[in-house]
Parts: sequence; C-alpha cells; structure tokens
Amino acid sequence: MTTSAPMADRSPPRSWSMLLAPPALGLAVLFLPTLWELSQTVWQSEEQGHGPIVLAVTAWLLWQQRADLVAAVGPRAGALGWAVLGFGLLLYVLGRSQDILLFEVGAMIPLLAGSLALLFGWALVRRAAFPLLFLVFMVPLPAAIIDALTGPLKQVVSSIAEEILYRAGYPVARTGVILSVGQYQLLVADACSGLNSMFSLSALGLLYLYLVRHRQVWRNAVLLLSILPIAFFANVVRVMILVLVTYHYGDEAGQGFIHGAAGMVLFIVALALLTGLDSLLGLGARLTGRTRA
Repeated sequence: MTTSAPMADRSPPRSWSMLLAPPALGLAVLFLPTLWELSQTVWQSEEQGHGPIVLAVTAWLLWQQRADLVAAVGPRAGALGWAVLGFGLLLYVLGRSQDILLFEVGAMIPLLAGSLALLFGWALVRRAAFPLLFLVFMVPLPAAIIDALTGPLKQVVSSIAEEILYRAGYPVARTGVILSVGQYQLLVADACSGLNSMFSLSALGLLYLYLVRHRQVWRNAVLLLSILPIAFFANVVRVMILVLVTYHYGDEAGQGFIHGAAGMVLFIVALALLTGLDSLLGLGARLTGRTRA
C-alpha cells in the first residue's frame, strides 16, 4: 500500500477576481484619497502629468499577466512579508501625516508587494516585479531635488539649443536660461530642463525594453544606456521647436497650444530614436550572424 506525499500549502484563490480583490480593496481604502489629491494638484502640472499614465500602464501590465500570476500562487510569506507590509504602512502614515508625497505615494509599492506576498506568496511577487517597480515613476520628485538638478540642466539645454539655431542662421542669443530670438525672449523653465522628461522618458524606455524582451544581453544594455541621452536630445528638440514657433508665429503661438503639443513631439522623437536604434542593433546582429555563418 502506498501513500501519496502531502500537498504543498497553497493559497486558495484560483481566479483573477479572487486573486486581486483583497489587496485591491485594502489599497483602495488607503490610496483613493491620495490619488484624488494628486489628480487635483501635481498631476495637473506638466512636470508630473505622466503619473496617471504610469498607474494605468501598471494596471494594464498586471491584467496582461493575470494568467501567469494565478499560476504563480504559492505558500504564503511569513515574517518577511509582514516586515515589508509594516514598512509600507509606516511609510504611508509618515507621508500622509507630514504631507510628504514621496513617502505617501512611494508606500504603494511595499504595501502592494507585502500584501501579495502574505496572501499568495513570494513567487507571485517575483512574477509581478516589473509592474510593481514601474510604480516608482509615479512617485512625485521632491521640490528640493528638482530645484537642485534643473538649474544645470536648463543651462545645458538652452546652450545647445542656442548653438544649433545660431548655426542655422537664426538671430538667437542666450543670457543664462533666457533665450532671445528676434524680438522675443523665452525662459527655459523647469518643465523644459530635461529632468522630468528624462524621468518619464526613462519609464517609456524601460517599458519598451520589457515589452520587446530581447534575448541578447548586449542589445538590452545598449538600449538601456541610450535612454537618458535620447531623452536629453529629445528635450533639446522640444526647446528648439518652441523657439522656432515663437520666432515665426509670435509669442502667443509659442505659449499656447503648440507649447503643449511640443511635449507630445518630445515623446514621439524619443520613441522614434529608441525604436530606430533598436532596429539598427537588430540589423547589426543579423548581419553579424550571417557573416559568422
């Protein structure tokens, strides 16, 4: 007579709705007020306007992985899971009570990771690692960091834009971060400095790498290293577009609809450069493979 080995301790949920409902309900109670405040404040600014997009992309990624996540349900986490959850709660309480958005919004990551670990095990958390870490790009940057970093970036962006436009024959001059073109003067503001666009474009680049999932480590490394230079160059293009629009069509055009549209141009240019570089790397890989064959 043979006896079968005991089944491993598994968490009960086996459907997507049962899997997501407990942590979603708990996080909704905590973070709906926070998300509402963000929608009325920082998410309305150009610097942090990518926040709701990051949240939506994270939800979409989790939805796309729903079958894999259900399959990854395993033994519940122990003390480490409670430690992660406790750290998230402490971070949230501190951020909420002291009005520190960095802590309040950032607490979403350990709270979600700890809840999932305690309910469904660390294997599921590892499977959902990228969507969870992608939430980092939703965390608003502290004003002190922005002020410290945007100064040098504004200088470099305005200097490069001035040099390119001057060599192209435009009557442009620069005083600090103020660009003078014809009768107009344009201040390169924090939104055009490159820091916030680099943050959001880094999110776009990492998402692109995650979705394409190239097998070649070197190809992923080159694309990863190219994200910040591409974001910076795209931001220079944005400033140049605003200068040219102002010069040819007046200050009202430069500060109106075109100013907002230039932000979309920034993302289009960056995505085109990233996909173009990826295509070149793929072409190089294929040519190298044929040569070796």
